[in-house]
Amino acid sequence: MPLPPAADQARRLIDLGIADVAGVDPQAVLALAGGAADGDLVVLPAPASVLAPLLGLGGRPGFVVEDMTDVDEFVPTMAMPGGPYVVRGLDRGDEFASVRPADAVPVIEERGRSPLTLVEGLHWAIQDDGVLERNHCYMTIGSRKQRANGTFDARTPALWISNGTGRDGRERKGAPKVGWCWWRNHHTWLGIASCAARSALQPASSGRR
Repeated sequence: MPLPPAADQARRLIDLGIADVAGVDPQAVLALAGGAADGDLVVLPAPASVLAPLLGLGGRPGFVVEDMTDVDEFVPTMAMPGGPYVVRGLDRGDEFASVRPADAVPVIEERGRSPLTLVEGLHWAIQDDGVLERNHCYMTIGSRKQRANGTFDARTPALWISNGTGRDGRERKGAPKVGWCWWRNHHTWLGIASCAARSALQPASSGRR
């Protein structure tokens, strides 16, 4: 499904309290959304642990898997715009199902694209609950956890739909979830999401558009 207009996205982020969590004045978010184009995803810098429960499918709220208490330590591996920004050219990356994240990165970058971060992937699913489909979900490999010695944790975050098994609990069957996968493993039901560009949000009156 197409993303809602940027102004509608901004209002949803405000209504959900995400603007407050991100420390951004709600009126400023609305003003900045006026400078976005159709198809842009509006992103506010809020923690993944706050965003995940705001997902919803079939009346079931989203959640972070029990063994990912460090979810907010998975941060972007690339330079990001400061403050509110937009993401353009979203792609769920279905073609990368069964491709290891380690192998997908050079392909994505050769195309002039960038792997989506976890926070961006969560914003996408908040604005379009149809982007998560059974057997067609996505990894957000633009976020990784760096160890003290400079190497990366072997996990990579992903969004998919719970089967209600194990520690998820039967009551969470069908709920959207944030979990993790191994960086050097492939997963048949997960694509690798990416975007064409990111840029800071500017008010429409600034002459940007």
